Amino acid sequence: MRVRTLSLAAALAVAASGYGLVGSATVAEQEIEPAYVRPLFARAQKGHNDSSPVWSPRGDLLAFERAEDSRREIVIARPDGAVVKTVYFKANADDPLLGGLLPGLGVSVSYNSGLTWAPGGDSFIFMSNAGEGNYDLYLGSLNGIATQRLTHDPQKDGQPSWSPAGGPVVFVSGQDGGAQLYLLDGETSLGRPISGRDKAHFYPRWSPDGKRLAAIYGANENHDILVIDDVRDPQASRRLLTTWRHDDLSPSWSPDGKRIAFYTNYNPEDDPKVWALVVVDAAGGSPTAGEGLAARIVAHNVVPDVSMGPAWLPDSRRIAYVRNDKRDYSPIYIVDVDKRESRRLRTGTDINRELSCSPQGVLAFRAQFQQWDRIFLAKID
Repeated sequence: MRVRTLSLAAALAVAASGYGLVGSATVAEQEIEPAYVRPLFARAQKGHNDSSPVWSPRGDLLAFERAEDSRREIVIARPDGAVVKTVYFKANADDPLLGGLLPGLGVSVSYNSGLTWAPGGDSFIFMSNAGEGNYDLYLGSLNGIATQRLTHDPQKDGQPSWSPAGGPVVFVSGQDGGAQLYLLDGETSLGRPISGRDKAHFYPRWSPDGKRLAAIYGANENHDILVIDDVRDPQASRRLLTTWRHDDLSPSWSPDGKRIAFYTNYNPEDDPKVWALVVVDAAGGSPTAGEGLAARIVAHNVVPDVSMGPAWLPDSRRIAYVRNDKRDYSPIYIVDVDKRESRRLRTGTDINRELSCSPQGVLAFRAQFQQWDRIFLAKID
C-alpha cells in the first residue's frame, strides 16, 4: 500500500482529474493510493443507475442492481466488465395486444433486488415482485436452471442471507404482522421463525463460519444490534450487543469472525443525524452502553450504509467507509481499527457509497459520473 502526502499543487491537480472532481483535499493530508481505480464498464452508460455491488464468495463475479424508472434488474458481471447474466424475473408475460392498443397498457414492471450468493457462487437467492406486486424470494442459477420461487406468502419477504457454510438461508418476513427472522427450509420452502415478536428485526447477516447471526433489532429510531449464537436454539442464545438509547444499524462481521462493526448515531453533541463507526468483540464481554461502547468508536462523521453495512478488508483489521463531507463530495476513507487511524483512499470519484470488498482486496463502490450512478473498482494493495 502506498501512502502519499499531497502538496497544494498536487491536491489541485488531483481535483481536476479522474471521473469526477475529488474536491478540496486537505493540504498535506496522507492518502492511500490504490493500485488502480476504474469503472466496471469502460464505456459510460446513460439512462439508468447502478447500485448495491455484492461480490461472489470467490471474488470472481460482481452482482449489482440496475434501476431505470420503476424497473430494477440484477446484473452479474466479471471484474473486467463482461456481463455473465441479467436477472429480471416476471411471472407472466406482457399482453402484446393491449400494448399495441395503447403503449404501456398490459405491461407490468418487475423489481428485483437483494441478491445473496450461495457459498459455491454458482447460484443465488434474490427478492422480486415478479411484476405482480408481492415480494417473495427466488432461487436463480448461473447454470441455465430456471428461476424457482421459494416463498409464497402474501406479505413481503426479503433481505435474504445465505449461510457461508452451505447451511440455511435467513430472511425477513412480514407474514406474522411484523418484520421477523425466518430460516428457509430447502426441502419444503417453508420458513421457520427464529426471532421473537416483541420488536422488528432487519438485515440479518451470517458470521463467516455460518454458525451465528447478527441483525438490527428494535424500532422508532432506537435500534440495537442483536446476535444469535445458535440458530438451533435461537431464543436461548440471543444476546444484545448494544442496549442504549442511540440508533445502531447494519452489523458487519470481520472476515475472521472475531469482531462486528456497525453504525451508531451516538456523538457528544447528541445530534441524531451524525453517525460514527463502532467495532466490538463478537464474542461478547464488551460494554453494551454508555462510555464503554462510545470508547469503541473507530471513525467519526461517517455516512451509514444501512443495506450493506461497513466494508471490512480481507485482513480483518481495516474497514472502508464514506466520510460525511459534502464539500469534498463524500470521499472514501480506510480506518485501521486497532490504531483508529483513518486515511483517505484516492479514487478521483464523487458522491461515493455502498462499499463492498472482495477476498482479493478489490473495493467495489457506487459513485456518480455525469449525473448517473456507476460501479467503480479500486484495488487496495
